[in-house]
Amino acid sequence: MARTLPTTSSSTVAAAIFPPLPLNRVVAKQLNGSVVSCSGRNYLQTKLTTLTSSRNSSSNSSSTSFGSKRFRIVVSEVAGRASDQLPEGEEQEAQSYSDLHSVTRPIHKQADQDPPTQMKASSRLFTIGLVSAWYSSNIGVLLLNKYLLSNYGFKYPIFLTMCHMTACSLFSYIAIAWMKMVPMQTIRSRVQFFKISALSLIFCVSVVFGNISLRYLPVSFNQAIGATTPFFTAVFAYLMTLKREAWLTYVTLIPVVTGVIIASGGEPSFHLFGFIICVAATAARALKSVLQGILLSSEGEKLNSMNLLLYMAPIAVVFLLPATLIMEENVVGITLALARDDVKIIWYLLFNSALAYFVNLTNFLVTKHTSALTLQVLGNAKGAVAVVVSILIFRNPVSVTGMMGYSLTVMGVVLYSEAKKRSK
Repeated sequence: MARTLPTTSSSTVAAAIFPPLPLNRVVAKQLNGSVVSCSGRNYLQTKLTTLTSSRNSSSNSSSTSFGSKRFRIVVSEVAGRASDQLPEGEEQEAQSYSDLHSVTRPIHKQADQDPPTQMKASSRLFTIGLVSAWYSSNIGVLLLNKYLLSNYGFKYPIFLTMCHMTACSLFSYIAIAWMKMVPMQTIRSRVQFFKISALSLIFCVSVVFGNISLRYLPVSFNQAIGATTPFFTAVFAYLMTLKREAWLTYVTLIPVVTGVIIASGGEPSFHLFGFIICVAATAARALKSVLQGILLSSEGEKLNSMNLLLYMAPIAVVFLLPATLIMEENVVGITLALARDDVKIIWYLLFNSALAYFVNLTNFLVTKHTSALTLQVLGNAKGAVAVVVSILIFRNPVSVTGMMGYSLTVMGVVLYSEAKKRSK
């Protein structure tokens, strides 16, 4: 529907869009790939005069209707004409004048909401939904793993991890090869394949050990230990690359470690074997992160996280299959026997496996659509949310000392992130 504006002379409208500027000076603005210059002002006045005259001749009313579509056509036409008239050598001197939305917006205070504002609002809602999905999938797979391995009595963490990796292999191929969510990157050499295989092996160890620890430790304590990942990352980075951080960065690691020590002393459900396995899982995660930066550092070998998962997941299945058959004997037969008594175990495993892939997918999307700082803040908060939710669901006993230790660890992680950012 066209918008109606008070009758305005062409010179007044042109002046509102292009106010008087010094002669012999190019003032330009990019409009849909074209450049509007001072030389286009006379042309704009001519076009607006013609448009106004034709409107007034067809109607005796005291208003002239400028349809937004027609007005944009005029401005686009001006842009094309003006770009042709811009002298050579002066294009680089062109300065930003006003954005396209400001030029094409009708000069009336009762205009509808601007499209960019609507787009910004929808983008904000999309980001909020994405972060919510990321939180839900991360916390969901953690709690479901805990329920299956501890409460339900499914004591096969290696088989559970193999189910996760199988689902990641399948869904990664569908997302990349069929749905084209990201371009497929290929492995270019045998050396690159062996590097990815090494990362996949360490990845398997971290996930399996993390799942084993959930059999013996509550989620709250598991997350407190997992928060010490920056400490192990700094240690491995120094040992493997001799990379030294600023002294302030190392100082911030003191509360990270101290908090876990305090939390361990105040944990009512402390289990030594589970604690050692959880520390090993955390160290393996940090080792994978450092090795990934070393092994896949060249431009020809870099893979985005989606493509890296596409290749790592099937290799992980190859590693986990013999380990499952040897260490968790007859697990398939036991699972089928459980399914005869309670078919929900099959649905638990299927849903849990799909959720494991969704964790990786949402992590990739959140990384893509938010800043690094936002991602750090959200990551730190995610562990705290997981702790609170797990306590509410499983009602595991917690102590004031344990919560103080965990809080100190999280504070140390936040300070570490801030110190790293400033050192760069």
